[in-house]
Amino acid sequence: MTRPKVFVTRRIPQNGIALLTEHCDVDIWDGDLPPSHDVLRARVQGMAGILCLLTDPIDAAVMDAAGESLQVISQYAVGYDNIDVATAQARGIAIGNTPGVLTDATADLTMALLLSATRQIVPAAQYVKDGQWQTWHPTLFLGKDLHQSTLGIIGFGRIGQAVARRALGFGMRVIANARRPIDFPDVEQVSLRELYQTSDVISVHTPLTPETHHLIDVAAFIQMKPDVLLINTARGSVIDQAALVDALRTGEIGAAALDVTDPEPIDPDDPLLKLPNVLVVPHIGSAGDATRAKMAQMAAQNLLAGLAGEPLPHPVMG
Repeated sequence: MTRPKVFVTRRIPQNGIALLTEHCDVDIWDGDLPPSHDVLRARVQGMAGILCLLTDPIDAAVMDAAGESLQVISQYAVGYDNIDVATAQARGIAIGNTPGVLTDATADLTMALLLSATRQIVPAAQYVKDGQWQTWHPTLFLGKDLHQSTLGIIGFGRIGQAVARRALGFGMRVIANARRPIDFPDVEQVSLRELYQTSDVISVHTPLTPETHHLIDVAAFIQMKPDVLLINTARGSVIDQAALVDALRTGEIGAAALDVTDPEPIDPDDPLLKLPNVLVVPHIGSAGDATRAKMAQMAAQNLLAGLAGEPLPHPVMG
C-alpha cells in the first residue's frame, strides 16, 4: 500500500519523527533557518500532510502548491497565526496544534523573566564575571521586592492562570483582564485601564488577533506606572515595539523582559537592544526538553489522524 507523503518544515524532537516515519514517507527540511516561501511551495508539492512551525507561512499559495493531495496541516505550537485557517477549512484541510502542553514551561519562563528583571540577575552576574565584585554593599544592584506588589495579567487562559498560581505563591497581589468572566481564587478581574494604572508588573498572555495587534501602544504606556516592568511571552506584535522603545527610553515605564519580538528574530541593531532596561531572550517559552518532546508527539499524532481521515486529537477550530 502506498504510504502518504508528508513534509516537516524543521527537524523536531526524534520521538515525533519516529512516529511519522513508521507510517509515512517523510521529507524534512534540515536547514537551521526556516525554508523560504519559494522552498515551501516547492517541497509541499504532492504532500498529503505538512508539519510546520510558527515561522512558516502556510498561506493559500502554499496550499495551492501542495494541491488536492493535502489533507492535514499540523502546527508544532499552540498559536497558529502563520496559517491561513479560513482557506484551509474552506478546502476541507484539517488543522491541528499543540495546546496545553507548554503551559507550565511558559509560565516558568515568565517567572524567570520577572525575577531576572526585578532583581537585576543578568547585570549582577556579569558584574561578577567582569571582576568588579570587591565587597558587599548596601545599595549594590537593588531590585524590587515582589511580596505585596501587584501583577497584572493580560489574557487569562491556561498560561495566564499558571502564572497567577506562581505569583500568588510569591505573595503578590494578582489582577487580570480577560474577555470572559474570571473565576479564580484570589485573582481580581479588572479593566485594562485599571490594570495599567495599578500594576507593578504587567505580563502579557493574550493570543495575537486583529483585536490584540498593538494592544499595548502609546496610549497604554501613558497609563502605566513609571517603574512598571512589562513582560511578554505571548506574541511580539501584541506590543507596539516602536512605542515600547520610546517608553523605555524616556522613562515612561521602567523595564521590559521579552521572550517575543516584532519581528522575530530581532535585528541585532534594533534600538530596543541598545537600552539598558531591556532583557530579551529568543522565544524559549516552551524550551523544556519534556515539553518539546510532548509537542512533537502531539503534532505527529494530529498529522497521522488527519491522514487517516479521523478527527484530530487537538484540532484548531478557527
